[in-house]
Amino acid sequence: MRVPLGQVADMAAYIAKNKLRPKPEWQRNLAADDSANPFKIIHTQIPSARAGRKPHPMINKRFPLVMMLEPLHACNLTCTSCGRIREYESTVRERLTLEQCLRAVDECGAPLVSICGGEPLLYPEIGPLAAAILQRGKYIQLCTNGMFIAKKLKEFKPDNAFVFNVHLDGMEKNHDLAVERPGVFREAIEGVKAAKAAGFKVFSNTTVYKETDMREIEELFEYLAQFKVDGHTIAPAYGYSAVNDREIFLTREDVHEKFKSIDKLSKKYPIVASPVYMEFLKGERDLPCTAWGNPTYNVKGWKGPCYLITDAHYDTFEELMTRTPWENYGAGNDPRCADCMVHCGYEPSAAYGINSKFSDPFKSLAWLLS
Repeated sequence: MRVPLGQVADMAAYIAKNKLRPKPEWQRNLAADDSANPFKIIHTQIPSARAGRKPHPMINKRFPLVMMLEPLHACNLTCTSCGRIREYESTVRERLTLEQCLRAVDECGAPLVSICGGEPLLYPEIGPLAAAILQRGKYIQLCTNGMFIAKKLKEFKPDNAFVFNVHLDGMEKNHDLAVERPGVFREAIEGVKAAKAAGFKVFSNTTVYKETDMREIEELFEYLAQFKVDGHTIAPAYGYSAVNDREIFLTREDVHEKFKSIDKLSKKYPIVASPVYMEFLKGERDLPCTAWGNPTYNVKGWKGPCYLITDAHYDTFEELMTRTPWENYGAGNDPRCADCMVHCGYEPSAAYGINSKFSDPFKSLAWLLS
């Protein structure tokens, strides 16, 4: 199975419960109207595109699905496409306390926590943090460049709810170009092998760029099969403001072309992107952005509106949910969202069953069991 049955059941029960009775305190819309502010940079008004748009079907039933926890933004690499070390340059030496991290996990309540950064294995209390999140009954994906896995393994215990998600954007030559340092691919593979030998679950995490050859991604997945990697996450690159270089990032048309044969890859390898999200990537289905499904917490607070765009930081999760003008974002509303098809905005839409078809449950079951 691509995802453990227990995790599927837990996530399904959580979604059903919250769709039936979403927390009312998260549904208030308290965003300030600053349209009269002459110094405001107007980026959310595209009247012609928004004229016929329907409200987001979950706009008044908001709840999170996956929490993105960034305990620090420091990293040992300067990857070409990473905006964190650039966007948060002024606070790159700061980090959350263990207590702040756990308070945010409890405040949000999402069943899955993605620990990212920065490089989370540089966080001094990463072991105790992961253990405490697991004790709360949560699932964890620890997103890492893989270079410190072997050194840090002793701080963790294998658990079905815990996954090392290792960043690999291609085979050795192209991955090392993307992360701007030779030798990183080999060190990451050594980390993968060490984690698997110690009994841990391991995913690969791949970003697809304009110059990515999808045949190389298939080669990568085939190469990783010898190490019994448990799954592969994959998503298109998005040119957000901190690193917006149109030479490497994709338009929606580019994404459709890159992912047109993703089904063939998914049949051969354990890609963990849902079939509904993959249809969206191929251009076969429309999904709205559900950014509140993947909220981000870091040293500045709750990041709004999403993992990739920063218009504000909030002290509390409730403020993020109620003071973010959600209706102003997404393709057709904000030009910065026009080409975004990243999983953190659209996998929640698939999970919530938005724009669902009669055949979706059967597709999902077949995908899960394959």
